[in-house]
Amino acid sequence: MTTTNPAPTVDGATPAPVSAPFSATLRFFAAARTAVGRDDQRVEVPAGERPTIGRLLTEVRPVEGVSAADFRDVLLRCSFLVDGLTTRDREQLVPDGAVIDVMPPFAGG
Repeated sequence: MTTTNPAPTVDGATPAPVSAPFSATLRFFAAARTAVGRDDQRVEVPAGERPTIGRLLTEVRPVEGVSAADFRDVLLRCSFLVDGLTTRDREQLVPDGAVIDVMPPFAGG
């Protein structure tokens, strides 16, 4: 059975049906950039899976020589901008093609 009315996203938009493949761009800032070893990464979620922030984060792989544990630790403190709107909810559905900024606390906050 295909879901035809997925939950709205943070901005009220409806994401692609879960029966379709899904992709988004994650952009990393400050400590998140250091912990993953890159500025951004395009990630995909297979058809049939919910396109949440948390699910997208499971597809991120730090570059060789960068500690996955360090990245995981930084992610625990991050907030996210989904197409410019702030959230900390990792269960937030995002629309296909979204740009998600991964932002750790700045200035020690």
